[in-house]
Amino acid sequence: MVSSDEPGASSMAVIRMFTLLRAAFVSAHQVQAMTLCIAHGCPFVATRARTRTHARQSMLLVPLLFAVSAPATTPAVNAPAAASRHAGICDASAGVALDARRFVVADDERNTLVIYRTGSPAAVERIDLSVFLGTRQDKESDIEGAAQVGQRIYWIASHGLNARGEFQERRHRFFATDVVPGNAASVQPAGRPYTQLLRDLQRAPSLAHLDLARAGGLAPEAPGGLNIEGLAAAPDGSLLIGFRNPLRQARALLVPLLNPDDLLQGRAARFGMAIELDLGGRGIRSIERVGARYLIVAGPTGDAGAFALFSWSGRATDRPVASTMSAFGDLRPEALFALKTSGELRALSDDGGRMIEGKRCKDLPSVRQEFRDTTVRP
Repeated sequence: MVSSDEPGASSMAVIRMFTLLRAAFVSAHQVQAMTLCIAHGCPFVATRARTRTHARQSMLLVPLLFAVSAPATTPAVNAPAAASRHAGICDASAGVALDARRFVVADDERNTLVIYRTGSPAAVERIDLSVFLGTRQDKESDIEGAAQVGQRIYWIASHGLNARGEFQERRHRFFATDVVPGNAASVQPAGRPYTQLLRDLQRAPSLAHLDLARAGGLAPEAPGGLNIEGLAAAPDGSLLIGFRNPLRQARALLVPLLNPDDLLQGRAARFGMAIELDLGGRGIRSIERVGARYLIVAGPTGDAGAFALFSWSGRATDRPVASTMSAFGDLRPEALFALKTSGELRALSDDGGRMIEGKRCKDLPSVRQEFRDTTVRP
């Protein structure tokens, strides 16, 4: 914990020393990073040397750093890889890997699932769900989360009001698609869309303390409003519903959905006890089970604020751990998934509000729309 906003005398001495040694030892970027660490009491963070000579020179500074700061060992910060781009949509809001190279993406501005290949900007297939979901082709259901159990992918809409605080029935959808395997893996609708999930959430005795009836009457990004954005598979086949909003005492909410397949037959949802997670005052923008843990992309409940990546054990009593990965920059990650076989983690950015040639991406013709995709190394 930092006890003061001002660096101490010993810290200032080291900072001056770094300035004198800068030309001989390290780059300006490294000096800046190490200076901030000493000034504010953070542990030393290793950087990758670009040459063996550079590495030997950088190592001479390590004892100096440890003489001033606590001798704690921290993993190296992992910066996200350079983003690639995929054409045709802007608002990538949920995604699932279909095989080692293909993945399917939902766009919260339309009811069409789009399939891409890694490393290729163009879409390879589009699946129009408007008839299946019972909506007009030009009206979106605000699909925000996805989770795969076996060959079935569950999808969830925001279940909130629109940005103007108006109720729109088409935003109340929980549905599924089944993977069609093969050399060109695809998906097809399964069961029937369920439209009463919010009613079930608001009526569940175990969730009464969350006051979701009040939250459902507020705009989704208003303080205390209701906005679902995350969905993850649990080991037993149940799902975890992640809320971007509301927070409860600055903690993000997860609600276990115990019987997802029943909903596809029109039967009411059953829930477990809500789980509250400390994500630094952020809500859940995406959640994915990877191996024995969950990775959570946390972000602001509104438009302004920083995103962060957390790892969580899945036990309600355990606190999520912030990843050592550096900030996402100007990416707005709302979909996180692991590719089959390689296990490589991909984060998709919702770029609908990104300015391109003076216009928001979502306001451009579809042939000029794009979203960004990056590898995540937690």
